[in-house]
Amino acid sequence: MIGIGTIINCVAVVIGGLIGLFLKNLFSKNMQIGLKRACGVCVIFISISSAMEKMLKISGSELISEKSMLIIVCMTLGTFIGELINIDGRFQCFGEFLKNKTGNKGDNDFINAFLTASFTTCIGAMTIIGPLEDALRGDLTILVIKSILDFIMVAVLTSSIGKGAIYSAIPIFIFEGAITLLASFISPFINDLIINYISLIGSVLIFCVGINLIWDNIIKVANILPSIILAIIFAGFNLF
Repeated sequence: MIGIGTIINCVAVVIGGLIGLFLKNLFSKNMQIGLKRACGVCVIFISISSAMEKMLKISGSELISEKSMLIIVCMTLGTFIGELINIDGRFQCFGEFLKNKTGNKGDNDFINAFLTASFTTCIGAMTIIGPLEDALRGDLTILVIKSILDFIMVAVLTSSIGKGAIYSAIPIFIFEGAITLLASFISPFINDLIINYISLIGSVLIFCVGINLIWDNIIKVANILPSIILAIIFAGFNLF
């Protein structure tokens, strides 16, 4: 059964998107562009903060950095795999399918808004830990916090890019719903190291989303998604 936390998250995204859609009609084109870039800057700084939290530690009187090799290996191999199987193209096809089925054929920004919002809301440790906590302990705390963050982010993205961002509720429902259903099977394999690795690599991917918001999709984030799987595998073998 799909957890109540997942439903709350999806509803928050839809409501945030509808509010953003209403605000979009009040903004000029220049204001929408400004909001999109401001959102990109915020995403970049938040992702850097999250990544640094996992990479930096105090050793005696020194501040040292670690996990750089993890990022390099995951990102390069992950991108190679993603480009090889063309994940971005498959996401584009799904976005095109949604665009046609929802009566938005004339919306040139639909796919961009959908993919940007989906990557922003679905990448990260909270998307995994939240549904697990909901399913196994009935604790909605993480998903409620995530819902508030997603509400704000999707409202801004909808107002600055377009209504395609509202449909990010679909991958959220699928991904978080699947984790909820498989919680009893997945939970024994989840440990702190896996969570840290997912959070670190996820933060780097979200950084790429921020770059795309500022410089108009110069990075195919979908093609880097295998790096998350690699991070889980490396954590399982306690590498890096």
